[in-house]
Amino acid sequence: MKLPVYNQSGQESGQQIEVNPAIFDIPEVRTDLVQLVAVAQRANGRQGTVSTKTRGEVRGGGRKPWKQKGTGRARVGSIRSPLWRGGGIIFGPRPERNFSKKVSKNTKRLGLFTVLSQKIKAGKLIILENLELDKPKTRELKDKLENFGNVLEVKKLLLVLPSRNENLVRAARNLVSVKTIRADSLNVLDLLDADGVLILKEAMPIIEKTYLKL
Repeated sequence: MKLPVYNQSGQESGQQIEVNPAIFDIPEVRTDLVQLVAVAQRANGRQGTVSTKTRGEVRGGGRKPWKQKGTGRARVGSIRSPLWRGGGIIFGPRPERNFSKKVSKNTKRLGLFTVLSQKIKAGKLIILENLELDKPKTRELKDKLENFGNVLEVKKLLLVLPSRNENLVRAARNLVSVKTIRADSLNVLDLLDADGVLILKEAMPIIEKTYLKL
């Protein structure tokens, strides 16, 4: 499987790169696997630090507010009852709750490959020969990415880098519609969220080396 390589002007450079069909040409669309991986990734991203106190943890309430009988009021044993203001919380979130979900490596891999394959079939993934900035200038990066408007026609763009490029990362930081990511950190959620994907040519062997060995 071969894909055209584009230059920084948004035009085909005349080169072609051979990509692994096991990653970029999955014949079967496994949306079920994509859904499993996406749900697990969102769940594993939850911190689970929210916490409430039960009636046994709220301060105070050791003395009975009033005697059991003879007052005409409802019987109560503690001012920390969940029925009282400032009392404990019934069935509130607890810090020990674990939201994590386990997904097999093979499922993660097939889900990722499915999304990449669908991006290519939809014409929303292109290979870029090179993208260099002399300085981390947002305006310069924006001008270069606008050259691909006719190719991708997207609102959100994911820029896949072979390694951390400080100039590109800092320049893209002020662009709400652009997100940078290293090739060895690809994930289903970022790919699904992006309308278009730009992959630098040097990142292709890194993707193959990283995800085919899982």
